[in-house]
Amino acid sequence: MTRRRLGIRTAALLFAAVSVILGCRLADTDGITPVPQLLAFLPWLLAPAAAGLALALLTRWWPGTIWAGVVLGLLAWFIAPYGTGTEPDGRVLASFRVLTSNVEFGRATDALVTAVREEKPDIVFVEECEYGCSATLSRSLSEVYPYRRSVAGGGSTGSVVLSRFPLKPAAGIPDSTMGMPGAVADMRGHPVRLQLAHPMPPLPSQLDLWRSELGRLRNFAAAAHQAPTVLAGDFNASQDHAAFRAILDTGLRDAARLAGSGRTPSWPARTAPVIGAQIDHVLVSADFSASDARFLHLTDTDHRALLVAITLHGPG
Repeated sequence: MTRRRLGIRTAALLFAAVSVILGCRLADTDGITPVPQLLAFLPWLLAPAAAGLALALLTRWWPGTIWAGVVLGLLAWFIAPYGTGTEPDGRVLASFRVLTSNVEFGRATDALVTAVREEKPDIVFVEECEYGCSATLSRSLSEVYPYRRSVAGGGSTGSVVLSRFPLKPAAGIPDSTMGMPGAVADMRGHPVRLQLAHPMPPLPSQLDLWRSELGRLRNFAAAAHQAPTVLAGDFNASQDHAAFRAILDTGLRDAARLAGSGRTPSWPARTAPVIGAQIDHVLVSADFSASDARFLHLTDTDHRALLVAITLHGPG
């Protein structure tokens, strides 16, 4: 096999692999393994596409350069943040800061406590907060955060919502594998629906469960978004997953995207922000604006925490 033929075949394989992923993105489907797993890293498909273009140019494979142009053009289109970014124009009713953190089986609990004491968010969503984590948060933060809603559980199943503001009980997400508690917060006289999100990850053996739990979050969003709503947590999905875009299509908006950080990776923390995917989100209803989104590195967890300032507006 000549070097030219080898180069053409290699470029074609690179373009074909990327094209399969892009085809699913175009068709608004998450497909089957390994498509959902690779969709999370869609921006990084620029690397194999660019390598294929270089090979096409070196081997003077002109049809390949056209293929590369199409692939790179579609990647550039899809890399743009998804969803609307308009700001509400009503008067300001309340401003507060929200932090969400997956503490990886409770291992990063101490790091979270330190971050919360330093950053002083008003609402804290904690995923994978097992029994020891829950007890530590109660012992260390209850004076500042006297209100909480939680689902007790071991390993990855426990979840906690902490608040400076009074909370009333609200139904969580039903039939979920990992805890997803809900509450209604009294934000200076204005009720705000809070919901923690933590669906199962898209492992090859449980894609149907992943889609089903994201579908339940979509159903919650569709029913709740007419009232002030904050849906936050580890979604195990990015804007390149159709199941996550379905949640945004209900009218909720990604606060990090509103604050200009729509593509900042949150996972895996060990390679972010160089390589990764944004799967930790704070979603808000249309009566919120957002600013100053920051991703915080905590030791002993594979997720970066997300801290964002949001403002509730009244009718325009």
